[in-house]
This record gives sequence, structure tokens and C-alpha cells, in this order.
Amino acid sequence: MVKHDTKPAEAPPDERRELTFGKVWNYAPAPESTDHFAIAERYGLFVGGEFKKPKSGEYFATINPATEQPLAEIAQAGDADVAAAVSAARSAFPAWSKLPGDERARYLYRIARILLERAREFACLETLDNGKPIRETRDVDVPLAAQHFFYYAGWADKLDLAFPGARPRPLGVVGQVIPWNFPLLMAAWKIAPALACGNTVVLKPAETSPLTALRLAEVCQQAGLPPGVVNIVTGDGRTGQALVRHQDLAKVAFTGSTEVGKEIQRAVAGRGVELTLELGGKAAHLVFEDAAIDQAVEGVVRGIFFNQGHVCCAGSRLLVQESIHDLLVDKLKARMQRIRVGDPMDKNTDMGAIHSKAQLQRIRELVAAGEAEGACLHQATCALPGKGFWFPPSVFTGVASSHRIAREEVFGPVLAVQTFRTPEEAVEKANNTSYGLSAGIWTDKGARILWLAERMKAGVVWNNTFNRFDAAAPFGGYKESGFGREGGRQGLRAYLRFDGALQPG
Repeated sequence: MVKHDTKPAEAPPDERRELTFGKVWNYAPAPESTDHFAIAERYGLFVGGEFKKPKSGEYFATINPATEQPLAEIAQAGDADVAAAVSAARSAFPAWSKLPGDERARYLYRIARILLERAREFACLETLDNGKPIRETRDVDVPLAAQHFFYYAGWADKLDLAFPGARPRPLGVVGQVIPWNFPLLMAAWKIAPALACGNTVVLKPAETSPLTALRLAEVCQQAGLPPGVVNIVTGDGRTGQALVRHQDLAKVAFTGSTEVGKEIQRAVAGRGVELTLELGGKAAHLVFEDAAIDQAVEGVVRGIFFNQGHVCCAGSRLLVQESIHDLLVDKLKARMQRIRVGDPMDKNTDMGAIHSKAQLQRIRELVAAGEAEGACLHQATCALPGKGFWFPPSVFTGVASSHRIAREEVFGPVLAVQTFRTPEEAVEKANNTSYGLSAGIWTDKGARILWLAERMKAGVVWNNTFNRFDAAAPFGGYKESGFGREGGRQGLRAYLRFDGALQPG
């Protein structure tokens, strides 16, 4: 057992538990249980390298969506708290931005290594706070978050090579707002490139899933990151509004709903603030008659039921060539029956709990609309737990393009199936949406893949796979799915200004 020595100096002994994480940790790999790491009763804000009480004096509860049991009380940051976090980031910016790139890289490498050392701890915490299966947090979320820190550590001293002749410089203080579906991963996507470029950060995690972002703050302490370089303020929409409206921000980066993204765009308009938005999606998943059907079925299952469908790029519209529609749907329904829904902490679980009561109500509303509009609903016959927020894997057939389930983002485990006859019709139906984040293609013909990918209005097009990510690959959308890219060399551009001419590409 290891004791931390990173506690606020000004806190009297009887108040320290409110301001810091649990006092004792086990760094050895732990099984899927909560007995090997502590969750504090109350969490403060991470400002200037320390955990502090909110000036607002307000707290709210975060709960386990699989059991509806409270996990901890979380600080509600008010305007004064946000101002203090931005001030801390602004004070840290001159020294951090002037630090040689190879020295900034060392901090990012340390953060990545610590994430991997404490991977099981982060995976368990993410599953408890979010509802997603431990197998996904353990095998996908945490390793990919560490990968982003490793990847951008490698770029920190090569910015001039990444953008030759452009003389890249950091922007300043960056405000970042992340969603509840991938809390740790979204934090890594945003923090890692911002720090690599020499910026300082104020991060606002979603109010319903803040615990891994707060524990990432502790990792920053453990890595010795200078105070103020990363600050984390928790709270609801009021906190997010206070952050994006702060006049000392040089940039805002947001991942979340299209509606909130539009509000943020209006809030920063005319202020000279750089902005990137990664918003909603309604991805088309195309399966042609020459595809490897069984592999395609597995890809479709991953595309829509991974993370309970709480994925902005989920393949929620399945377009199947008419000649294989019945065969593929029969295989899909049979495969859906084998999806194990239940305790997210069980390593054999395939699909966990819906993240919140509000999201469950949204899913139920759209499913009811699908039935009312005449689509045929097929659901897995699985026993759902009595407590928590649950919804079975669901597939609609007989869906028309005018149906709400074909137009609106469900953000849940609900698939809408339509048919097409020709590649031209497939492209037309795939692009018939206000979104443009992602798409998927299943076919044996390479020439067809290239022809389709060129015509699909989507930022990411997967070929004979789906929902595969890598830190070196850019991610982002078009139309109402936002603008800007995260990941890869392109992800650096969002956190830099250029004193010289920036070449295309």
C-alpha cells in the first residue's frame, strides 16, 4: 500500500478528505472488484495542481447506473471556480509554453505509463461510473487513452517537422468540454495534443461521469506536471457555460450533442476564439451481397451495441443490399440473442447499463416512435436486472427514411435496417442525413470500396470493420457532426497558431 503526499497544504486535517482522493491505493493489478481502490465520499476541484473545495459550496451525486447507488459527491463549480481555474492555467502558460518540446514529452510519457500501471483501477472506476462493461474499459478505453498520451509525447519536440515553414506556436489557455460516453478517452483525446503543443488546459467532464477525469488529475500530480498546466472543474451545464464564455480562453474544444455544440458556437462567435466541435452522428453501415456475411454481422453488432450504442459514430443505420436482406437479418437476430446483458463488472458481460435515466427515457421514446410509425421491432429476449437503467439490444426492420429512428440520433442499442439495390442508391441513402461523422462498408471488391468512400459524406469511413480507433488516425465530421479533427498529426493543428505560411495537407 502506498500513501500519497499530494494533499493541499492549506487544508486542515479534518477537511482533507473532501479535497483529495482516497488516502490509500493499491497499484497492483486488481480483479474486477471495488475492493482494491478507494472512492472518496466527496471530491473537490483540481485547480492549480491541488484539489480544492468549490467556492460555490455546492455538490451533487454521481451514481452507478447499473445499481442506481450513489458513488460520491462531486463539486459543482461556479463562475468563481471557473475563473480561478482559468487564472491558474493562464499563470502556468508562459513557463509551460517555453519548455522545450522534449521536456514536455517526458511529462506526457509519464502520464501514459502511470495510466497503464493503474489500468485496472481506471477500468473499474470507469465501469462503475459509466455503466459500460469492464471488458471494454479494460481492453479499449484505458489502453487507447494511454496510447494518445504516448503518441502526442512523440510529437511534442517535432512540431516544426509536422508543419515545415509554418512556425507553429501554442494558442494559450484551452477550455475543453467532454461527454459522458467515453470520459477517460475523451479527456486523453483533448488534453494530450493540447499539452504537446504547449497549451494549458481547463477541462470540464460530464456531470454524470466525472470520476476518471478527476483521477486523471491525480495522475498529473503523480507525474509531477507543473501546477496549473491541467485544471479540472466539475459541474453541470452551468459550469460548461461559464467556461466557454470566459474571456481569457484562446480556444474551446467540445465533444457532445449537436444542440449544445450550436450553443457554444454562438457563445464564442466574434471573440477570436478558436473552436473545434465533434458532435452527433447517424452513421450508415453498408453491407453488399458479396460481403463475408458472418464477419459483417459481427461488424454490425460491434457497430451498434458496443458501449450500449452510446457512441457518436455508432453504425445505427444498417443499409443491406436487397438480395441478402432476409439472410443477414436472420443471422443478426440470432446473433443478437447471444449478447449477454447484465452486470458491467462481470468480465463475461457484452452489454452493460444505459448511462442514465434520462438517456433511457430518450431511447424508449424513439423506440415507441419507431413502432408507432410502422417499423417492426425485434429485441433480444434477455432478463434485465430489476435495478438500474437497462435496455435490450434492438433491431427495427421495415424502416423508411422518414422515420424518426432513421433520422434522429438514438444514442442507444437500437439499429434501423433499410435496403438498397445499387451502389448509387446506397450512397444516396447513406448521405440522406444532416450528420456526417462516420460510415462503414462491407464488400469484397476493393474498387467498390474506393468508389463508395469517395462519395460518402462522412469524416471516417471504415472498410470491412467498424468502430476501430488509433491515436495516429484523425477523427471528426462534417455538416451537423461538427468540424475540426482529433487524433493524428491533424489533431495538432487545432492547438496551434502559425506565424508562417501553413501548407495544405
